[in-house]
Amino acid sequence: MRVELSRSHPVSMEAAGSPSGFAAEAGFLERLQRGDEGACETLVRENTARLLAIARRYLRSEEDARDAVQEGFVAAFRSISRFQGGSSLSTWLHRIVINACLMKLRSSRRRPETSIEDLLPRFDESGHRVFEPEEERESAEASIDRSQTRRIVREAIDRLPEHYRTVLLLRDIEELSTAEAAGILGLTENAVKIRLHRARQALRTLLGSALR
Repeated sequence: MRVELSRSHPVSMEAAGSPSGFAAEAGFLERLQRGDEGACETLVRENTARLLAIARRYLRSEEDARDAVQEGFVAAFRSISRFQGGSSLSTWLHRIVINACLMKLRSSRRRPETSIEDLLPRFDESGHRVFEPEEERESAEASIDRSQTRRIVREAIDRLPEHYRTVLLLRDIEELSTAEAAGILGLTENAVKIRLHRARQALRTLLGSALR
């Protein structure tokens, strides 16, 4: 099955939060489950741009991001008959595409990951900190416009090793709970907490250097 990804901007579905919106989404879901071609095209058109933005956070190439969204839509259409409406369609698609991204990361040949030890605080034998990642300087941040700051943050996140970057994205960008992230990644909750803590420390160091 081939899904043609739209390059148009997504159509707002905020009305789904109202009673009439819930009814409309239920009707739309029914059309999807009947295999209505127009409903399928609408689902793709309204969600492609948003899902591509999500995929680009995880995957380093545009081709891989588009492939993940393509695979996500295919998986969604194959399983739509089993969707019970426990969450919104947009949330359901969001999770499917994240899983598609993680599967692509696992199946690809990974480049050797660099250590983040040099980006973490260090302690001497007495337990005193001997290295403190430099705080972001307010004056430097004020001198950089907002769009450039966002670019610097994205680039810093992308420099993190994959297993730290993925945990950071799931918890701090996607705002999943520790339990949800652990379930997606196949890790214990404690392992997620440790990786997230180390990822945040490393990111803080990278941003401190970039915004000097």
